[in-house]
Amino acid sequence: MISAPPAPIDPSDEALLAAVHPSGWRNPEPADRYNLVVIGAGSGGLVTAAVAAGLGARVALVERDRMGGDCLNTGCVPSKAVIRAGRLAAEAHAAGLIALGPAPGARPDFATAMRRMRAVRADIAPHDSAERFRDQLGVDVFFGDARFVSSDAIEVDGRRLRFRRAVIATGARPGAPPVPGLAEAGFLTNETVFSLRERPARLAVIGGGPVGCELAQAFQRLGVDVTLVEMGAQLLEREDPDAAAIVARALVRDGVRVLLSHRLDKVETDAGGKTLHCASASGSEAIAVDEILVAAGRVPNVEGLGLEAAGVEFDPRLGVRIDDFLRTTNRRVLAVGDCALAWKFTHAADAAAKLAVQNALFLGRKRLSALVMPWCTYTDPELAHVGLHEHEARERGMATDTYEVPLEGNDRARCDGETEGFARIHTRKGSDRIVGATIVAAHAGEMISLVTTAITGGLGLGQLSGVIFPYPTQAEVLKAASGLYMRTRLTPRVKRLFERWMRLTR
Repeated sequence: MISAPPAPIDPSDEALLAAVHPSGWRNPEPADRYNLVVIGAGSGGLVTAAVAAGLGARVALVERDRMGGDCLNTGCVPSKAVIRAGRLAAEAHAAGLIALGPAPGARPDFATAMRRMRAVRADIAPHDSAERFRDQLGVDVFFGDARFVSSDAIEVDGRRLRFRRAVIATGARPGAPPVPGLAEAGFLTNETVFSLRERPARLAVIGGGPVGCELAQAFQRLGVDVTLVEMGAQLLEREDPDAAAIVARALVRDGVRVLLSHRLDKVETDAGGKTLHCASASGSEAIAVDEILVAAGRVPNVEGLGLEAAGVEFDPRLGVRIDDFLRTTNRRVLAVGDCALAWKFTHAADAAAKLAVQNALFLGRKRLSALVMPWCTYTDPELAHVGLHEHEARERGMATDTYEVPLEGNDRARCDGETEGFARIHTRKGSDRIVGATIVAAHAGEMISLVTTAITGGLGLGQLSGVIFPYPTQAEVLKAASGLYMRTRLTPRVKRLFERWMRLTR
């Protein structure tokens, strides 16, 4: 049977659900056989279905809950809308520099910020809607739980769907650490935190990864007293320590209490709220809060799919096993997105989905490892990266040169009061071939795309010196990095030759 969608709460919720899980939806009669069956209508599944249908394939798309998946409903879209509200609140306070700041003691309207988030989400939802995929793209959309019953068929809502190829795109869900008392106390995740209507006075965020950092800063700016607890010695453990430290300082400046190298041992609940008991090298500490947000990793959605019946191997922690061509151990079945990839980003699922269509339907041999994958953490400032970090290049036996430009020397950053950050670009030693980059800046996510384009297109760092950047822009730090490389080419011998030429041409 088709699972019932969550009950709507306000007009925005009603509009969202009307698009992504319509209450009166009737599943179609299945075709005799599909070119492609896609399981999961999150980012990876939607792109797979849309691209395949656009190329003339007969496609079935199966979703057990809401189309749009995590990104639209509980991830990218709502989080960025809340982050924007938090940034507006911070800018309002900063406007005191020109005597336009809020009245003393004024606090942002949390309920209004969350209401706007729901309206934005509902406004974007039609692009991912069941109606659009059925009526405009020609996809057979089924709501219900999909389960493999053989190597070339699934069942959903009592109907059997036979396929030539299938793509698993079931995504992932929030994980939770096995901390005594945590489940009993109750906690929020990214799947539930955006349902908040009232501002919690005190919030503990467990986990200092991208989700934890982004939401800790955003909610603090919206008037919540936030404590972030991270077991590791730095936030954003995959990033360069000095880059992550800039983000940590920004959170602290905004008022977030950041506890690094703290282990959460247990949670207790009483009439006054919830108490987290943490331990560190300096001793133990009790933290009283009203709500707990767990942002401690993701778990792939692989259970209940009947993968064994299809001969698809999987690991409950790592997800569906795939090769570099996105194929599972059943060559008829491929997998994309968070249920299979180490890159758990919407844009990674999108890119992999396009490869999957080529490999599944057109005998393609597109490799996942060929993708150049950027990412960004949307704190303020943002932290973006693409390619290799210096230590990763070193581990591969690759010597590198590094060109770094601080934002404090950038005119636009000075005008904007956003001088903390840098652009750091790594090249293969002795050449201008870019192998990786890290940018910490207000709009690093926009700036990293130029570096990604250069890597993808085989453009060297030196070639950026010939690109004209509008003045003043923070992206000029990339041209400045290129200038640093170009100056290395002015060796003493070349300089002497230039000097001789100048003397001869006086």
